[in-house]
Amino acid sequence: MDASIPDLLRLLVVPALGWAALRDLRTRRVPNGLWRPLVLLGVVLVVWEGYVAFGTPYVFQRFAIRVAFSILFVVPLAYAFWYIGGFGGADARAFMTLAVLYPTYPSYELLGYSLPVVETALGVFSLTILTNTVILGLAYPLVLGAQNALSREFSVVMFVGRRVPVGELTDTHGSLLETHDGFTRDGLDLDALRMYLRWRGLTLADLRENRELRDPDTLPDDPNDPTGGAVVADGSGDPWGAAAFLDDIEGSAYGTTPADLREGLDLIVDSEDVWVTPGVPFIIPLFVGLLVALTGGDVLFWVMDALGLVPA
Repeated sequence: MDASIPDLLRLLVVPALGWAALRDLRTRRVPNGLWRPLVLLGVVLVVWEGYVAFGTPYVFQRFAIRVAFSILFVVPLAYAFWYIGGFGGADARAFMTLAVLYPTYPSYELLGYSLPVVETALGVFSLTILTNTVILGLAYPLVLGAQNALSREFSVVMFVGRRVPVGELTDTHGSLLETHDGFTRDGLDLDALRMYLRWRGLTLADLRENRELRDPDTLPDDPNDPTGGAVVADGSGDPWGAAAFLDDIEGSAYGTTPADLREGLDLIVDSEDVWVTPGVPFIIPLFVGLLVALTGGDVLFWVMDALGLVPA
């Protein structure tokens, strides 16, 4: 593969992002420390290429504009998506990392082919990765809706969720899409549910078989991880001990409130199956989007060009 040394070094992000995608699929957790060395590598490579281009004013100007666009537009855009809840924290950090690593189009030669095949006029490669990822991400709701339709699970949430037996919730990622009052966008996070069960040392079957566990007087005196502190129940004012649980872990259960936890637990013990939004691990389409960008290039630009929407 003929390429510059900086472009070859950039390929280190491929196995790193592949590992992150696999871990995100299995655990929905990606260590923050993964991104720091990649960002540092990106900064070094940008300085390296900037130094090489500095001797040619026109080349340096184009390079500087693309670097500035990637860092000053794509990075804030990724942060904005995270801020409004469109991305998870790891997703946003991954996009920001790629904005630093790939501000301009790389160039590779493989088996006589020049890659990426399709380049945009703007020439900001991180934007190509972003658009490819969004296109791939938009396909997921369509697949989810089709699966639900084939299973005859028709609902207003059939494009964003799936029906899951309650007994499988402890092995499912995502959050509830409903309460006793109907569908909701702010249902109980299933990670918080698992934390609560471990804290009490119970299983879902325990909760469903013994309704007396709703009484906060049944809370353990010595809770299990992730709390490790003693809890003193104060009686009937805290059904399920939801507030006691969150107080004991300093309220850090993925934004879960006592009301969210109570509503989720009430629904779970009364239902056989529930609607769950799977919480798409966005790093997976990001990884695929990167691979497509490195080989085929910009999918959106290719489609627009094929439709005659790109100025000659």
